[in-house]
Amino acid sequence: MADSRKYVTSEELKNHNKPGDLWISIQGKVYDVSDWVKEHPGGDFPLLNLAGQDVTDAFVAYHPATAWQYLDKLFNGFYLKDYFASEVSKDYRRLVSEFTKLGLFEKKGHVCLCTMCLMAMLFSLSVYGILCCQSVLAHLVSGGLMGCLWIQSGWIGHDSGHYQVMSTRGLNRFAQVLTGNCLAGISIAWWKWNHNAHHIACNSLEYDPDLQHMPFFAVSSKFFSSLTSYFYDRKMNFDSFTRFLVSNQHWTFYPVMCFARINLFAQSFILLLSNKNVPHRVQELLGVVSFWIWYPLLVSCLPNWGERIMFILASFTVTGIQHVQFCLNHFSSEIYVAPPKGNDWFEKQTNGTLDISCPSWMDWFHGGLQFQIEHHLFPRLPRCQLRKVSPFVKDLCKKHDLPYNCASFLKANALTISTLKAAALQARDLTKPVPKNLVWEAVNTHG
Repeated sequence: MADSRKYVTSEELKNHNKPGDLWISIQGKVYDVSDWVKEHPGGDFPLLNLAGQDVTDAFVAYHPATAWQYLDKLFNGFYLKDYFASEVSKDYRRLVSEFTKLGLFEKKGHVCLCTMCLMAMLFSLSVYGILCCQSVLAHLVSGGLMGCLWIQSGWIGHDSGHYQVMSTRGLNRFAQVLTGNCLAGISIAWWKWNHNAHHIACNSLEYDPDLQHMPFFAVSSKFFSSLTSYFYDRKMNFDSFTRFLVSNQHWTFYPVMCFARINLFAQSFILLLSNKNVPHRVQELLGVVSFWIWYPLLVSCLPNWGERIMFILASFTVTGIQHVQFCLNHFSSEIYVAPPKGNDWFEKQTNGTLDISCPSWMDWFHGGLQFQIEHHLFPRLPRCQLRKVSPFVKDLCKKHDLPYNCASFLKANALTISTLKAAALQARDLTKPVPKNLVWEAVNTHG
């Protein structure tokens, strides 16, 4: 019998990649997500940047099996005529299927409960140190404990944005707003908007916001061409001021990380006060405002301005450790200048990511992100399962001759500084180019 299906080619599909006309393909079926983009829980950026492509791997990575039932209402009747899946993609999808059958995506352990208890203890000790102790040292330690609290809140916020850490959606939302907005002053809506874009466009200089730190940092000389940030919708100008800062970025990296939290505060308010579609905007604003009530009030309880500044510096500096951790996994990995694609998911995530090797008893320090490759490949996987799946990912990388880059915490810091130094030297004198992949070659040399 003749095939009665309607087909489009990949080239024809590419034409449907503009707001108001967004088509995607999943396993060869074409879906019109033009209207759905406004309601998409992951924000509009993933759909806008992957539209006009087959996005099967990205869909599998980000959505549970229950999500498939909602696709039918978006099906536009077309099929992708030249649909195919690479051997890497086939093996990757098999892994996702096997992990699903084993229930790994549902077995979350007691990580959230333990972390919340730790946060409660850190908050209580910090408040006690300020209100009940007169010692300057006690006040300094209290600031450090507040920084530790913010680090742990960051891990909870990260996990709860990727999967449901609590038993119900309502409790999950409560955990997000409490740990992120109320206790840390950072909007969970901003984090999800930013972080989903990072996952989709991992290490794309133009599309990944986690690499766009101009004028302070540039991980590649490609930034010197004043690239456009399609996430922030602005040009990243490489002017004389930026050149000066980038030229010294390997020296300023750690000091800037101590105050990187200020940028997160600012970005939260910029999004919440913008005209963008922000889910639960009022709730988000109330949560952030509550932080800016209790934190200054707590600081004001210190006896003098010297100790108040000391407390703030201590809390910010300790939290700077987490901001450094966020950079280690990607700054020294392979980068590219292009929009993200939907059919090279496994390759892009492994090429653009670095794992941090550590013993299991140190997992709490990294919040699960020491298995960054595994996390990027399986973002819905609870952190307690990442160590278990690591051998399977290594085997798959070896099978397809793909990198599985892993370094110690100290080595990862050295690689990051080397990346920044390489770009800094090029910024100082563009007539004497430095080999662009020194750090990438160093990673591969050491396995």
